[in-house]
Amino acid sequence: MSRIKQLIIYRKHLEDRYLRLLEKSNEYRFIDESKSDTAAFKAMKILDKINRVSYLDREILNTVS
Repeated sequence: MSRIKQLIIYRKHLEDRYLRLLEKSNEYRFIDESKSDTAAFKAMKILDKINRVSYLDREILNTVS
């Protein structure tokens, strides 16, 4: 499997996880603030990883072209 394909699969996985955590954060907003805050914090960390992978993906595509 090529590196580009691995990055695309990993980014898709991270985006799915990010969306699930955002939904969880919104669900618990008024019920349990600590769970909401924890889910939002994890979502922010995953968004940072998504941004890194997107940067790497862009760099690899520029060098291959």
